[in-house]
Amino acid sequence: MNATESLAAVSKAAEDGQISSTALENIQSWLTEDRYADYRDQVAAEIEAGHWRALDDAFWTIIPFGTGGRRGRMNPIGSNAINDRTIGESAQGLADYVTEYHKGAKELSCVIAYDTRHKSRHFAELCAGIMVAAGFKVYFLDDYRATPQLSFAVRQKSCDCGIMVTASHNPPSDNAVKVYWSSGAQVLPPHDKAIIDRVMNCQEINQVAFADALADGRVEIITEEIDHAFLEVTKAQAFEGSRDVKILYTPLHGVGAEAVIPLLKADGFNNVEVYGPHEEKSGDFPNVPGHVSNPENTAVFEKPIEYASANGFDVVLATDPDCDRLGVAAPVTSDPSGEWATFNGNQIGALLAEFILSKRKQAGTLSADHYLVKTLVTTELIRRIADSYEVKTVGDLLVGFKHIAAAMDAGGPDKFVFGTEESHGYLVGQYCRDKDGAVACMLLSELAADLKQQGISMHEYLAALYRKHGYHKEYLINLVMEGSEGMAAMQRLMQAFRQSPPESLAGIRVGQIRDYLNSTKTDTATGNSEALGDPVGNLIIMDLDEEGNYVAARPSGTEPKIKLYVFTRLPVGDSQDLDAAEAKLGERLKALEADMRAFAKANS
Repeated sequence: MNATESLAAVSKAAEDGQISSTALENIQSWLTEDRYADYRDQVAAEIEAGHWRALDDAFWTIIPFGTGGRRGRMNPIGSNAINDRTIGESAQGLADYVTEYHKGAKELSCVIAYDTRHKSRHFAELCAGIMVAAGFKVYFLDDYRATPQLSFAVRQKSCDCGIMVTASHNPPSDNAVKVYWSSGAQVLPPHDKAIIDRVMNCQEINQVAFADALADGRVEIITEEIDHAFLEVTKAQAFEGSRDVKILYTPLHGVGAEAVIPLLKADGFNNVEVYGPHEEKSGDFPNVPGHVSNPENTAVFEKPIEYASANGFDVVLATDPDCDRLGVAAPVTSDPSGEWATFNGNQIGALLAEFILSKRKQAGTLSADHYLVKTLVTTELIRRIADSYEVKTVGDLLVGFKHIAAAMDAGGPDKFVFGTEESHGYLVGQYCRDKDGAVACMLLSELAADLKQQGISMHEYLAALYRKHGYHKEYLINLVMEGSEGMAAMQRLMQAFRQSPPESLAGIRVGQIRDYLNSTKTDTATGNSEALGDPVGNLIIMDLDEEGNYVAARPSGTEPKIKLYVFTRLPVGDSQDLDAAEAKLGERLKALEADMRAFAKANS
């Protein structure tokens, strides 16, 4: 099939409704524009085979930069897929912008790292070749390494940018690039928009062969150097205390063992075992349920908990494939052979906040100028814990750890104590500007050892926080909306939240709407609005007429879904009987979920 025949066939498919109009436009570009010449035959072959559903999926949009970079399903062709072209555009756009930004004032450099996913090494070498061709010195982590190590390496080597090839906790079909600025944080305004503009308008991708650049020194391997330095700075975040605890750790087939195990050993933990079935480094994630290595999913803990309970372990720790998130399971009581339960990201954040602040207070290293950082969709229990230590909380941040990183630098890194987001991300110290699963593992292990010495469980420790600050219970609802139809449905639903929000949820009146896209706060009774003055992003929060109870809605920046964050709380006086509080808020959460799903169904 020649080019004319391919164009005619794809136009006919659009007329017949087999592909969307946007897919037609993008396919036509790939068939006719010189910049896509290398992929023309592959596109034509798919058209000749009549693979219209696959073509529509691959071309219905141009894969965007979200909260963590450019992420999606891998496919050899397609504007809406991760492939050599879209990864190459990303690296070229980054190189072009950084070069323009510095205007020849300095020699430029970039760090590149990758995880265990399929084609991660290939994409890392591709990015390295592009950066070298643009005149950059490239520092390369020449083995599977953690995302926080990349963030640290950017700062350690005083680089202008960094690229991490990983799709974090996404399914095996996916990959991505996360792009970092010289601060070690993922790119923020105005740099993100400027980079995106150059990525979307990229015509020519220039590349040097990786082997040639490595041979002549334009690519330098720094794996051993960064491993040693990263271990030193993370070990420096440790607190004194017991180390008598038996730890089962799972990297969920990812990179975590290279960062977590040396750190735990350096901190004095000598009874640590890597869970065998999850130890293999594999982009297929073969031994986790559904092949999705996400420590937010309780299912990944089922087999490790069985093993831990039978073999006398005190805690199970899990990190995601690029080791920037932490999941935790522990016995409900102090008896490891009894019932076990996992913690959600908000609960882990609360445990760590209390532990870190208590240790800092004991050491006399806290003041009124110190502060914690969290996002708008992270539990307010963090703020209440900080208030009890007379420490400030920066909590008006949009989703994404890059916003926590920016708040660290704005508030002064020397006074930063702890940063957390509900999606299992945690950081202490100043050594990097991204969440770090390794240091979180170390701190959680220290907490577990301290509590074992006291004869109480981690769950009992959390219960004490609820009695002191009020019972908090949160829930995340994911509304998956894939493809071009799903994108339209997401836009309709977010518009409905703005224009005609629900009057009540779970029988409680919606008293206020916070719209962070339009930066307004509206009283639903009077209709009066005022400016929020907070960061702008596609987030809506519906505050109920009961303090601490609200629902937030936002489209995911990395996956085809709308996330609904449901927050409930009972006052301290109603939280002393935890069984009753649990039952009451459990019913409230069910009612809130039912009402939100009904609203979404009617408005999407």
